[in-house]
Amino acid sequence: MARDYYGILGVDRSATDQEIKKAYRKLARKYHPDVNDTDEAAEKFREASVAHEVLTDPEKRRIVDMGGDPMEQGGGQPSGGGGGFGDIFEAFFGGGAGGGSRGPRSRVQPGNDALLRTAITLEEAYAGVKQEITVDTAILCDHCEGTGSKSKARPTTCGTCHGSGEVQQVERTFLGNVMTSRPCGTCSGYGEIIADPCEKCGSAGRVKARRDLVVNIPAGIDDGMRIRMAGQGEVGQGGGPAGDLYVEVATRRHKIFSREGNDLHLTVKVPMFDAALGADFQVEDLAGEKVSVTISPGTQPGQEIRLEGEGMPQLRSQNFGDLIAHVDVVIPTELDDTSRDLLTQLRDHRAEASSVRSEDDGEESLFSRLRNRFRR
Repeated sequence: MARDYYGILGVDRSATDQEIKKAYRKLARKYHPDVNDTDEAAEKFREASVAHEVLTDPEKRRIVDMGGDPMEQGGGQPSGGGGGFGDIFEAFFGGGAGGGSRGPRSRVQPGNDALLRTAITLEEAYAGVKQEITVDTAILCDHCEGTGSKSKARPTTCGTCHGSGEVQQVERTFLGNVMTSRPCGTCSGYGEIIADPCEKCGSAGRVKARRDLVVNIPAGIDDGMRIRMAGQGEVGQGGGPAGDLYVEVATRRHKIFSREGNDLHLTVKVPMFDAALGADFQVEDLAGEKVSVTISPGTQPGQEIRLEGEGMPQLRSQNFGDLIAHVDVVIPTELDDTSRDLLTQLRDHRAEASSVRSEDDGEESLFSRLRNRFRR
């Protein structure tokens, strides 16, 4: 009767190779003779080793899935000998002895991205601007053109590691002889050597330098947005391709306008007489153009006057936000005798008394307006 190799490792018949190896390593750490010297442990370790070999071999696993036993047909012993160096190395470190070589690392590496911050005025954000910036990054070495060689010659194969980038050595441990790999000290793991290093870059293929660039800041850009300049970042090791440069834009505070999205806000001080009778006046927008603001008769303190299409341009669009004027009604604090008499006559003529506003008055109260402003 065929042995249940899946049951020995405790995995399903649909288990992947990775799951089978993981189950085997778990059993090997528990039953290997170097950590458990009982007869029962030795037998369990032998069974786990056989099951591991069978189920990680595609042909042998196919025979098992068909109901056969490949170990009875082929001699009954795993090729690893049950407890060899490869088994214990894989059990404790997850790989076979001497296997999984990393190989030489590439001398040419892609460069990193760079980030630069710049500040502009609100007027520049409105119209767009070309701004000069200074960048300190690595650039291609002009002496060796990125080759790292003074003569621009191709690297030669390292004689120590023979191009593998690694050297191996055997160390004796309580687990037995363990073969380890480390980067070759002669070529630093590259597998190749530059015979005549460039004196300017030291064979790195790049040097630090300061560059002046021009960044195109589009109209409508908002605070905190970034502009990507492809290929203007840091040149990579060994003359590798440059990364990108990102320019983060900050907008300076304006003395009149504040921005919310694509809308512009400003506060207009309106004498109480103009608020009561109505008036027209002009403000200068961010382009230097005169914009007319109409104060309707009876305008109240805190009222908003919206001018559509007079705000900030939408980024990469032909549309504009709105200009919103917030009315601040100015009450005179000092009156001459004539003004006092006229206001007294007006008060007596209208015969209005002070009262407390309620929510039932039909108009939005000051507190409601403030509350709604904070909720936006």
